[in-house]
Amino acid sequence: MENHSIVWVGMDTDAKKNEVAVYRGWETEPAAEWSSSMDGTGIRKLIQRLKREPGEVRCVYEAGPCGYPLARKLRQAGIRCDVIAPSLTPRKPGDRVKTNRRDARNLGRLYRAGELTVIEVPNERQEAVRDLTRAREDVREDLTRRQHRLSRFLLRHGYTYEKRDKWTLQHWAWIRHIAFEDSNLKVVLEESIRAVEQSQEQLKSYDARIEEVAAEPEYAKKVGRYQALRGIKTITAMTIVAEAADLRRYATAPQFMGSTGLVPSEHSTGDHERRGKITKTGNAHLRRVLVEAAWHYRHRSIPGRTVKKRRADQSAAVVTIAERADQRLCRKFHKLVDRYNKKPTIAAVAVARELAGFIWAIGQQQE
Repeated sequence: MENHSIVWVGMDTDAKKNEVAVYRGWETEPAAEWSSSMDGTGIRKLIQRLKREPGEVRCVYEAGPCGYPLARKLRQAGIRCDVIAPSLTPRKPGDRVKTNRRDARNLGRLYRAGELTVIEVPNERQEAVRDLTRAREDVREDLTRRQHRLSRFLLRHGYTYEKRDKWTLQHWAWIRHIAFEDSNLKVVLEESIRAVEQSQEQLKSYDARIEEVAAEPEYAKKVGRYQALRGIKTITAMTIVAEAADLRRYATAPQFMGSTGLVPSEHSTGDHERRGKITKTGNAHLRRVLVEAAWHYRHRSIPGRTVKKRRADQSAAVVTIAERADQRLCRKFHKLVDRYNKKPTIAAVAVARELAGFIWAIGQQQE
């Protein structure tokens, strides 16, 4: 079907209202514009109105806090609807006016021109698993912040833990031995300890649930394959499964690397080539777990007993990929740090980028 017979619909959504702009074919101005509510009644009216349009209807809106229910309902009604990455939407440098109506118009025009980056819309089951892993990540961040608050509180009052390893049983015994005479300080200490313990219990609950989900037939094989790589255990593997879903939708490894935001930015002109920091225009959750896993490759490349056990039940192709990762990534980490005097943090990010390539290769082995 040619573009002049397609109806392009740009939508700017928020919690209560959906601003709609409709372009028929290559018209320069919207053929119709209106606002609809985001409740069930508003979405039904939107579907009825779009179905009256002549020709094929294609809708688009930016991913955001409203999630994917609108896209699912439109697709169920037989209307094509794509969700795009807002961080990759082209912006005019001189445009200083932003309204919902203008955003809907811009999305419609850019969608028609093919300038938007479409993301995969997960099904409800995939989104539930993604919410589970992200909720676990939120609790882990809360725990870190609460631990820091407790440490800073004790430091302000002259209590410093001299040993290196913190939050061990010995560290907790030291904290509980502290006693303040002032009743206000006693309350602060007790509530700070309670907050840390609460986050720890929440984290244990999430970890246990993720372990249960990882053992289900739908995910067990995928998780097992990713765990053949060093630095990737159940939590990390489930994060990869939840965030990236089927890696076969990426045609090449660089495409998957780019989706994590781990590729370097570039500002080149003429013969002058300049690369800068990583773009960070991708999935931040994937990026975080990949960088965490990359730190394991600063150690020797010989896999330990636990890693060998995880590889025992995997296919020869998966084990070969994992062994190649052991050699290449360990060599790269030490080359960057020892030969090129890069900071270990920079080396970890570079290794994480290549680790994403090995994860992509294992993802291609899925049945």
